[in-house]
Amino acid sequence: MGVKVRAPGTCGELVQGTIDGENFLITCPVDLYSEVEIIGDGRPHRNVGSKTLTAVRKTLQYLGHGEAQLSVRVCSDLPVGKGMASSSADISAACQAAALYVGRCLTPDEIADIALSIEPTDGLFYPGIMMIDHVHGRIRRFLGMPPALFIAVFDVGGQVDTQCFNRRSDLAGLNAAKEKQVRQALELVRRGLATGDSSLIGQGATISAIANQAILYKPCLETIIELTVRFGAVGVNVAHSGTVLGVLFPADRKAAIAPCVDAVLSACPNIAFFRTVRLIAGGLTIVRD
Repeated sequence: MGVKVRAPGTCGELVQGTIDGENFLITCPVDLYSEVEIIGDGRPHRNVGSKTLTAVRKTLQYLGHGEAQLSVRVCSDLPVGKGMASSSADISAACQAAALYVGRCLTPDEIADIALSIEPTDGLFYPGIMMIDHVHGRIRRFLGMPPALFIAVFDVGGQVDTQCFNRRSDLAGLNAAKEKQVRQALELVRRGLATGDSSLIGQGATISAIANQAILYKPCLETIIELTVRFGAVGVNVAHSGTVLGVLFPADRKAAIAPCVDAVLSACPNIAFFRTVRLIAGGLTIVRD
């Protein structure tokens, strides 16, 4: 008898930075997923990284269960090292799958505690859109449910190791330098989520994306921002510690996405189009076959 749990990935973050020295991000969950299955047959693991196995072990320890001969299998839509929260999705789904296997169910806060003991984590496993301290977990604030938004996802290339990124010696100073813009971005996104106004969310995300250029530069970002407005996009967001960026379109402008993608690729030939996704509410799903 097995257990399957599915977690969404992300297209980076809507906002990320620090306020008064406290790290935070605003989640940007999308309809791409990692599915973790746990079976008690002792067969070899499949497509499983060390962090995911650590999540299973720590969950069982937390719940007072010894290590068992479990087979862990991962099936994921999410590329690694791009800022789409592949590790956070794997880890959070593994935590809940392990708990369910032994007859328990973890709260999002419990999952956050376990995940943060492994590495900095995205709050994609919380329902809705969250403001969360992804490094220490001191901030965990529900901001609302997302309006209907489509995101055209582009990749500027390369990979970023999240753990190495968060250990950068210059990161605290660079985050402090952009705090004014981050506060503005946070307020716009918070108001947008509270009122369902996608244009406010797009404005805030764009401010945060531009402010992050001094920390992790995205080539052609400014050109993309200027260009996509002409197609009805409400803004652009980025993976603040990754390589992807997203162009945000309200549902009534979905038809403009394809010509917009063509225009971006023409203007920025060194950037690749990944795919179009939907902004969704976060949260884990128990998969029932």
